[in-house]
Amino acid sequence: MSPSETSRYVRLRVELTLEITDTDQLTAAALTRIGADEFMPDDERAHARAVVREDEAEAVAYLIEPDDLLGDLPGVELAQASWSSEQVEYDPEVEEWDLDEEDDLSDEPGRV
Repeated sequence: MSPSETSRYVRLRVELTLEITDTDQLTAAALTRIGADEFMPDDERAHARAVVREDEAEAVAYLIEPDDLLGDLPGVELAQASWSSEQVEYDPEVEEWDLDEEDDLSDEPGRV
């Protein structure tokens, strides 16, 4: 059977490395998002506010919306999403950060 006959689901893996250029702006945006979340319980809201003030990676995580990443992609509906963020040491000159040098996945069945 072809992949289209066995499953209508596609897992898309995306890795982004972001440079935080304005911590205050990022934190303010995350705090605004947290404050506007009408479904977040008060105790969770207090915790979320504390962690985004201390960790830029947490602030980014509160601002990511997977639906926004998909936009108006025709014929696609988001079934599930998960993501995490962490602070990393980044050096674009180091080979491990060269995304073009990823393992060649085209040899694996179903990979292009």
